[in-house]
Amino acid sequence: MLNQGQSAVDLLGWRLIDQSDGSPEFTFPAYVMQPQTTVRVYTNEDHPESGGFSYQRGSSIWNNSDPDTAALIDPSGAVVSTRSYPPSC
Repeated sequence: MLNQGQSAVDLLGWRLIDQSDGSPEFTFPAYVMQPQTTVRVYTNEDHPESGGFSYQRGSSIWNNSDPDTAALIDPSGAVVSTRSYPPSC
């Protein structure tokens, strides 16, 4: 995820979901993302150098037989961004 804006954003309450299924869902804790920086959310790994966020799942989230779409949702419930992934990515 890239903060393309000119201001820092607190990610508290933002959610990342598999829009195709509605789950799994990752809800961000308090974390201030500076302008023009990125963070990653992993399936079951911790990488503090890139945000360090993880779904803490033992199985892949995006490795399905059907295409998936990830959605980033702000605290008000608005979909801010989506990205589709091909099957078995």
